[in-house]
Amino acid sequence: MPSISQKGSAMPESPIRKLVPFAEDAKKRGAEVIHLNIGQPDIKTPEIALEAVRKNTIDVLAYSRTEGSDTYREKLARYYGGNDIQVSAADIIVTTGGSEALSFVMGSIADSGDEIIIPEPFYANYNGFATGSGVKVVPVVSRIETNFALPPIESFETLVTPKTKAILICNPGNPTGYLYSKEEIRKLAALAKKHDLFLIADEVYREFTYDGATHYSVLQEEGLEEHAIIVDSVSKRYSMCGARIGCLVSKNKNVIRTAMKFAQARLSPPTYAQIAAEAALETPQSYFDDVKEEYVARRNLLVDELKKIDGVQVATPKGAFYCIAELPISDADDFAQWLLEDFRVNNETVMIAPAAGFYATPGLGKNQIRIAYVLDKERLKRAVHILKEALNSYIG
Repeated sequence: MPSISQKGSAMPESPIRKLVPFAEDAKKRGAEVIHLNIGQPDIKTPEIALEAVRKNTIDVLAYSRTEGSDTYREKLARYYGGNDIQVSAADIIVTTGGSEALSFVMGSIADSGDEIIIPEPFYANYNGFATGSGVKVVPVVSRIETNFALPPIESFETLVTPKTKAILICNPGNPTGYLYSKEEIRKLAALAKKHDLFLIADEVYREFTYDGATHYSVLQEEGLEEHAIIVDSVSKRYSMCGARIGCLVSKNKNVIRTAMKFAQARLSPPTYAQIAAEAALETPQSYFDDVKEEYVARRNLLVDELKKIDGVQVATPKGAFYCIAELPISDADDFAQWLLEDFRVNNETVMIAPAAGFYATPGLGKNQIRIAYVLDKERLKRAVHILKEALNSYIG
């Protein structure tokens, strides 16, 4: 029988989606499953974006420009300018989601066997993008005891080798919700310049910062123009995950020129989704104010309720809409599957994301889970109650 590739065999499963068959089976058996596992917001998509598609009068659904439409990129540049990120349309390539942007970046800056340093835990698909590009992920451990703050910069420097091409961060972070401070970004920027590395920042949760904190972008840092690359997306900003529109942004012309060749190979980003994304840029600030207020209330409820459970430790997020909780168990994968197969409270159960898949270091995160607080407060409270009862039963 023909064999599949070593690369295909090495591709990791998604810790977020691998339990879906068990969840679907639970639903078929009549259970209600409360999803804490996936960052699909329940916030309504801005009406202005949906209307732009409904009212469009396209006669031929043609290819768009490889780099994205001129009007969308020009408006994106103005959006970034409003966030004190000074770029032009020529510095932007529109992609099919932030995922494609990151794949283009890895393909553009690294060869097979090259290394990218990433603080862990990190967005699980970084492992998949790296495997697909033949890139080695070199993890730096951040810890729940420090709320997943940036590890000491010396921890990064000791890992730099001749094969190191970049440092990659998610800010605010998925899965931790940690928001890097300006001082932390500047430490990374200094290291990137010292060792002539790229500093890649996944900034898709830029709008979601809490407790008076503000986001500081790598492209706000002076002197980092040739090193900084932003990966971005409309998915979470406007609750438009299904649009699959993202972008990569860099003032490094070689990066843009190279990434364009990858973009040309896939032809173009989707036309209707660009129309929706362009319209979404006109979303009023009041939308984000309301969304942030809702997420803060959900975060506070979730963290407070989790802290009431014996043996549970939780990091308080400063951004995004995720948190990591450490449970008094040894194997979160087994616990997550057991929840779906065998445990019910009033015929309800919860689906969680085991956190081991968000680490690159074997053995780390085995007793941790990621929770996405993208549900209304009543369902969140019910979910934590079910989790509490489940832990009592599971531990015995």
